[in-house]
Amino acid sequence: MQQATTYKPKKKKRKRTHGFMKRTETPSGKKVLKKRRNKGRAKLTV
Repeated sequence: MQQATTYKPKKKKRKRTHGFMKRTETPSGKKVLKKRRNKGRAKLTV
């Protein structure tokens, strides 16, 4: 018996769910961006 595939990568879905615009929409998303900036991440979002 095989396990069902759970991860089928799609570029559009990835961008829309975890992208910069999505992060800026919510207060918690802004907090994420702020923390990543302070930490000095090269990439803030996907």
